[in-house]
Amino acid sequence: MSEQNVKKVVLAYSGGLDTSAIIPWLKENYDCDVVAFAADVGQGEEELEGLHEKAIASGASECYIVDLKEEFVKDYIFPTIQTGAVYEGEYLLGTSMARPVIAKAQVEVARKVGADALCHGCTGKGNDQVRFEGAFAALAPDLKVIAPWREWDMVSREDLLDYLATRNIKTTASATKIYSRDANAWHISHEGGELEDPWCEPSKQVWTMTVDPEDAPDAPETVQLSFQEGMITHVNGELLSPLQALEKLNGIAAAHGVGRIDIVENRLVGMKSRGCYETPGGTLIYKGYKAIETLVLDKHSLKHRESLGLEFSHVLYDGRWFTPLCQALLAGAQAFAQQITGDVVIKLYKGNATVIQKASVNSLYSEDFATFGADDVYDQKHAEGFIRLYSLASRIKAMQAKQ
Repeated sequence: MSEQNVKKVVLAYSGGLDTSAIIPWLKENYDCDVVAFAADVGQGEEELEGLHEKAIASGASECYIVDLKEEFVKDYIFPTIQTGAVYEGEYLLGTSMARPVIAKAQVEVARKVGADALCHGCTGKGNDQVRFEGAFAALAPDLKVIAPWREWDMVSREDLLDYLATRNIKTTASATKIYSRDANAWHISHEGGELEDPWCEPSKQVWTMTVDPEDAPDAPETVQLSFQEGMITHVNGELLSPLQALEKLNGIAAAHGVGRIDIVENRLVGMKSRGCYETPGGTLIYKGYKAIETLVLDKHSLKHRESLGLEFSHVLYDGRWFTPLCQALLAGAQAFAQQITGDVVIKLYKGNATVIQKASVNSLYSEDFATFGADDVYDQKHAEGFIRLYSLASRIKAMQAKQ
């Protein structure tokens, strides 16, 4: 599709400097109608306030703000939790999980308004360009994709500000933007500023969601989570939707400084990047979920679920949600999740979250078998034959070596 054939484009719009400049740039370079699309994935009302007016003032003909919070938590976050996916051992995939639900809704808006192109404001250095365009390829391969950062000659915030100023388009952005942040109901990420030096400790102004663990309460707090077939249902005995539970746990855990990580990760495009992430409520949900897994999954099932989670962490991080492999991995995790029913109590104290109680109707743990005291159910003499057969290959190998 040539530039002249683009009549209407739907832009993933945030109201920030980049996407504010993209609207007039699209109109000038593609001579097309621009429809702004913003996704509410729980980033907060302050980021959505005035977004419609700002988009229209920048030149958009329409602005759709779509509430995706419930869908995001139920259909993307919890299926990911069920896989046990953690990218490179620490990252709970907050940004990665949000991209497919946003891209899917963007395509739906494009179909609704009869657009023939999609546009995003991702840079050519990051993961998000792949995540968005991978989703577009799976859901709307007939629509042209426009990525201005790979086309225009602007390279800095100053360039973007000058571009808007010459067109009399107002913006609240300034020439200095210390940090790049991405927030949703699950987490907030921070990059840039002093974080670009891995030797530099994050300053207090980096963190915006959680209390500094040093300033957290001196007294611990406990919180009880209840799960039913892989989904959270109650917090401290209160029946809640998955979104409500996450929001409640965010508040509880953030007050104790829980959920901070500082990592250097491998981006999909090949470079390393340093990021600080805050996932307070999600950290509790992950810990609670895994605690019940230890009760109900046998050794071989847990091993398989762990390998599944490792694979899924890369599938999700690399933007392959709308693929057969992703759906197969999710289906496998869901089979295990049917057993994840139970209650967990977690103690929070100065940045730490420790599971101190766990119970499940599906528990395979038996005190009768595990006790160090006297029991009538396990004959320890039986272990001798088991060990002899278990180590048979080693025994044969040693015998051959003596010949």
